[in-house]
Amino acid sequence: MARKFVNGRAAPLQPSGIRKFFDVVATMEGAISLGVGEPDFITPWNVRDAAIRSLRRGYTQYTGNRGLPELRELVSRYLKERFAVEYPADNTIITVGASEAIDLALRATCESGDEVLVPEPSYVSYAPIVTLAGGTPVPVKCTAENDFILTPGLLEGAITERTKILILPYPNNPTGAVMTREQLLKIVPVILKHDLLVVSDEIYAELTYDGVHFSIASLPEMRERTVYIGGFSKAFAMTGWRVGFVCAPEEIDAAMLKIHQYTILCAPQMSQRAAVAALREGFADNFSTVAEMREEYRRRGGFLAGALNAMGLKCFMPKGAFYVFASVESTGMDGEAFAEKLLKERKVAVVPGGAFGAAGKYFVRASYAASMKQLSEAVLRIESFLNP
Repeated sequence: MARKFVNGRAAPLQPSGIRKFFDVVATMEGAISLGVGEPDFITPWNVRDAAIRSLRRGYTQYTGNRGLPELRELVSRYLKERFAVEYPADNTIITVGASEAIDLALRATCESGDEVLVPEPSYVSYAPIVTLAGGTPVPVKCTAENDFILTPGLLEGAITERTKILILPYPNNPTGAVMTREQLLKIVPVILKHDLLVVSDEIYAELTYDGVHFSIASLPEMRERTVYIGGFSKAFAMTGWRVGFVCAPEEIDAAMLKIHQYTILCAPQMSQRAAVAALREGFADNFSTVAEMREEYRRRGGFLAGALNAMGLKCFMPKGAFYVFASVESTGMDGEAFAEKLLKERKVAVVPGGAFGAAGKYFVRASYAASMKQLSEAVLRIESFLNP
């Protein structure tokens, strides 16, 4: 028998359910994509200009492994002033997007046999990264009846003697759910009781519609057991710049830095200098550009959720991020069949909810990070699909 060269952890992984539909749409003329979670806003000019100036000045070298000191200081200030989260610049690593930060956090903390709780539906990368890190992902099903939040009962019911880490993905992709300060406080005793580490992915922190975003890292006794993940992609319309950050207690931070040194070395200097400009401008104008984008997303989300509900595709009104998670069970199809048929017959791309875990089997995710013109046309096409 021939030797197998592919890693046994990597071989069984399934391709991303999001990218599958994105790749098809890219070759389909006249298609409308509500699939990929990417802002349709252009990166603000001052941010782009900062990158251009950095190139003109020849800032094309590596930075230190942790990233530019100025950027790390700004990130530390940003977290403290915006979300009452305190991590010093020396415990901050600038990463290639929040995606690298998730990978670093899990590789630095997972060992063989460790169970990692993944509330579902949630971002497609969590479970595969846990597997690649040697851990065992354990789904925790969250439901529309509870506004897709993680409750103390759900959390307690999923914990075993092997449970080590809880991934906390709020504001949530794909559901648009958020957890309030009161809801977070309720799960803290369970976390402390079982001595869990929290990996809190807060990439959508600025896109919280009702009130202020709360981070579990700001609550008593939680900073020292939380890895905080953030970035610039969503709220600052900087997806292609690939710049994020991760903050953690010292021991975990040191382990993540070593992995980062050997695998990535550093985030691109041009992107880091652009991120510096984004935060500087944010502090200067009280993050008004971010607020304008947030309000536009709120308007679009209300429109799309309202339209889908009116068609009988029951969906949770999003409270954050920029996604609607609609149930298609009333059509007699699961999310996979619905998405494939909609794309084929009406050229509208949505993502099957099963891509975000088994809890999403009868749902589809539609991103409203698209223009109102596109959303309006997509609604007309979906309506004609349901009522030919």
